[in-house]
Amino acid sequence: MSNQTQHAARPSRARGLDGFFRISERGSTLGREIRGGVVTFLTMAYIVVLNPLILGFVPDSTGAYLGGGPGDGSNLPVIAAGTALVAGVLTIAMGAVANFPLALATGLGLNAFVANAVATRSTWEDAMGLVVLEGIIILVLVLTGFRRAVFHAVPQQLKIAISVGIGLFIALIGFVDAGFVTRIPDVAQTTVPVQLGTGGTLTGWPVLVFAVGVVLVVALWVRRVRGAILISIVATAVLAFVLQAVLDLGSVAQDGPGNWALNVPELGGFVDVPDFGTLGEFSLFGAFSSVGVLAALLLAFTLLLADFFDTMGTMTAIGAEAGLNDEDGIPPNSQRILIVDSVAALAGGAAGVSSNTSYIESASGVGEGARTGLASVVTGLLFLLSTFFAPIVEAIPSEAAVPALVLVGFLMMQQVKGIDWDDLEIAIPAFLTIVLMPFTYSISVGIGAGFLAYVLIKAVVGKVRDVHPLMWLVAGLFVVYFAIDPITSWLT
Repeated sequence: MSNQTQHAARPSRARGLDGFFRISERGSTLGREIRGGVVTFLTMAYIVVLNPLILGFVPDSTGAYLGGGPGDGSNLPVIAAGTALVAGVLTIAMGAVANFPLALATGLGLNAFVANAVATRSTWEDAMGLVVLEGIIILVLVLTGFRRAVFHAVPQQLKIAISVGIGLFIALIGFVDAGFVTRIPDVAQTTVPVQLGTGGTLTGWPVLVFAVGVVLVVALWVRRVRGAILISIVATAVLAFVLQAVLDLGSVAQDGPGNWALNVPELGGFVDVPDFGTLGEFSLFGAFSSVGVLAALLLAFTLLLADFFDTMGTMTAIGAEAGLNDEDGIPPNSQRILIVDSVAALAGGAAGVSSNTSYIESASGVGEGARTGLASVVTGLLFLLSTFFAPIVEAIPSEAAVPALVLVGFLMMQQVKGIDWDDLEIAIPAFLTIVLMPFTYSISVGIGAGFLAYVLIKAVVGKVRDVHPLMWLVAGLFVVYFAIDPITSWLT
């Protein structure tokens, strides 16, 4: 092709992109969209490292690990590849179908719930099957218009409490996985369940790595450095590599306290053909036989609830920051956004990497100037490229990655100001929802306690009509859930 022909073709392509994504119409430029997409990727690429660390070391009820292997970390690249693949495909879909600057990836909090509350009671295939089922239900709710009705059934402040409680739960997981907080063995004969470090003191260099990571990510965040989480993970991992090269530490499982909690930071391969071994590893209705119909339904409902409300809040917030919402606070193409997000939840389970959801970190790209779906396409392409670097996760110790959980916990905790603490009718249910999630290490327990308290208090003060019928139904299910053992014993 001649130079003259090339110059003639470029404006045509530019006009094509501009027309398809409505770049000029929304007051943006091609450069801003590309920069915004890159920034969004940098602010959330940590999930490719973090998701395998959350999912990869938890054995299911049969002792098997997600992605295969003996749980020594060799399965992490497989999970990382699947994580990046689904995030890439669905984020591109969000850009191309909904034309909205919103990126998707495995949901933090949801993945911890799938690992610690579902897989440990069944199998990984059963757990991912529940995620697929939850995605199907949400998709049906979106297509039928019923999602809005259910959305209005739960009081807004209880929705906020759920997010805050999950934030505290995530932070606790980060502290525990880093060895900063440890469980006290039963042989200690103490009523205190947890402690600082080992024996009440911080022990070992890996804990120092975690502490440095927390300080660094907080410092970068308050300085509003783009990519703060990813930068902190990389920098803290480098520190871990240096310490390991000098000190030659082992792992807690093999060498006791003071060593690396999960995987030892040793350099190996960095680039490889991705292994998507988790794809298709799900059993749609397996959990109904492994944990029981009622428990499976409640677990699926818990997943649905977390996915359900988080996305609507996220897309509204992103649209508001971008100046795209209408006078009613609704972003453009909201139905398409919800459809893609529902498919993402389904796809995450089908790919064996947990439910995918919309990321509030997309706001960083909007801050860089992104206003259209082209930014999402750029972010998605970068996620697809990262599938070839999945082996890097084998070299990242949890102490370098879990400081991100502490920060994310803080970000979710900020929503607590949206609760009216002077209104006891909502404050007490919200309080129980928030504290019981980390205290019981269970998201579903917190939600159940909050719902039951809300319904009970409304009944006591004579405001039964204020409670949506769906809340009564859900509260009834949670009564059975909490009393399942005595009910089972009585029936049998």
